[in-house]
Amino acid sequence: MFSTAMDHLKCQPFLILFVSFIGFISFFKNSIVFLRWIFNTFFRTPKNLIQSYGSWALITGSTDGVGKAFAFQLAQKGHNLILVARNFNKLQQVSYEIQVQNPNTKIKIIVVDFSGDVTKGIQEIGKAIKGLDIGVLINNVGVTYRRAMFFHEVDENIWKNLVKVNLEGTTLVTMAVLPGMIRRRKGAIVNMGSGASIVVPSHPLYTIYAATKAYIDQLSRCLYVEYKHHGIDVQCQVPLYVKTKMTSRVASIEKSSLFSPSAEEYAKAAVAQIGYGWRSMPYWPHSLQWWFASSLPESLLDAWRLSIGLNRRIQT
Repeated sequence: MFSTAMDHLKCQPFLILFVSFIGFISFFKNSIVFLRWIFNTFFRTPKNLIQSYGSWALITGSTDGVGKAFAFQLAQKGHNLILVARNFNKLQQVSYEIQVQNPNTKIKIIVVDFSGDVTKGIQEIGKAIKGLDIGVLINNVGVTYRRAMFFHEVDENIWKNLVKVNLEGTTLVTMAVLPGMIRRRKGAIVNMGSGASIVVPSHPLYTIYAATKAYIDQLSRCLYVEYKHHGIDVQCQVPLYVKTKMTSRVASIEKSSLFSPSAEEYAKAAVAQIGYGWRSMPYWPHSLQWWFASSLPESLLDAWRLSIGLNRRIQT
């Protein structure tokens, strides 16, 4: 018995040393991750998108919110633009506003209703981009529910529209633009994902919307691997709340804040991250929220997200 106790004491220094070593490795790894995040977020030089990819950028959903803000940001960096949206008058207005600030920018506008005859719209896009070096594609078009709903309450027309716009629209526009990028062996494709499918494990009462955004995330990951050797960078950008018309309606966000930036603030951060990694959360406060959420138990996040959805049902 005495011998067993002595052996136990002899083992203790080794055990303490082993645990200390594991702790040091964990601390070192986390420190590297944190320092890399600091560098990538605040110090890494954004790519010269025109030099790296080409002088034209195509943006879907470009007349409001984040899409419109992307258009202004890219025009300021010297890009010529192809603006795609369903409202001709809005397209003309946005085009005019951009050219007032950037008179040398060439702009083409294409009317496509992604909830309608997408095939005809894609054909129009194909004609418009023929012979142009489309260097950057921003797949921004997307819709969600008008209010929080349980899965069984979602009308067939609503969920089919979500699938048509969020999945079919992004997929077909990418198919239209990708062959030219392959020929030129360069290009950047940015697909707008959502924290609804990435940051939290579930998004109850917006289930189909979250599922469509999970498709966008996986599509981006696979395309990144498939076309990296062609010189094409594919990225899924993952915003949390951004102050837009859609979030004002769905999440009752009435004004921008640190964690709910304006579309302009978000787009500025987003453009700076194009070409760096297959998935990006460009706006740094959103990254902090993502890190915090990832450290919490899934059951707690599920309960929190469900309570938010239920509260929104009461409000609407």
